[in-house]
Amino acid sequence: MATRKKDVAQPISHPTLGFGVPATSNPHHFVVEIPRNNTGSVSVVENLGMQTHDQSQSEIPRVLLERTRWTAIRGEVQRAFNVRLKERNLKTSTWKVGENPVDRLLGKELCILAWAIEGMEFDHIPIAVRNWLALRPEERWWLFGMTAITTGGVNDGDKGWRLALRHALGDVAQNESFKPQSVQIPSRDKIKDSETGSLSLFDFE
Repeated sequence: MATRKKDVAQPISHPTLGFGVPATSNPHHFVVEIPRNNTGSVSVVENLGMQTHDQSQSEIPRVLLERTRWTAIRGEVQRAFNVRLKERNLKTSTWKVGENPVDRLLGKELCILAWAIEGMEFDHIPIAVRNWLALRPEERWWLFGMTAITTGGVNDGDKGWRLALRHALGDVAQNESFKPQSVQIPSRDKIKDSETGSLSLFDFE
């Protein structure tokens, strides 16, 4: 009688830190810092790593979230990120007190959701999470790029693209065809070209 072969776990393909950050010398990544005080705000900082020659400008604070707002999204974000990590045979992770390294592309995606909910009515946050999950990764990267150009700082939450994100993700639950209207999402190749020189384990295969 034939026996069924047991599924064998594949070895981890690349050593990583946190949520998919390559374990290399100072890569471009994000850091989510969760304070020990359970009422303290959670910060998201972009670290440009070796991309910048001026280390004094290597860190860009992107958003500061009230703890209750972070708590409202952390579980879904963790699950979504870990699905992506498993798809690439990378080690999964969990949020912990202190500094949490996040891959540069996942970090951009997190910023889109964090920017959308930072000033949103609390009851609309679950809607924003569903709409964020409905976006393709390349759509989230494109939105990050457009938003970060002019309104990507900690104090830019109530204007421009940041305000648009709040309304786009939080007002109405979107259907599968949701994407920002009146804009043209670039092709995958163009998005990849704009990221040359930045190491990520989530680059297109």
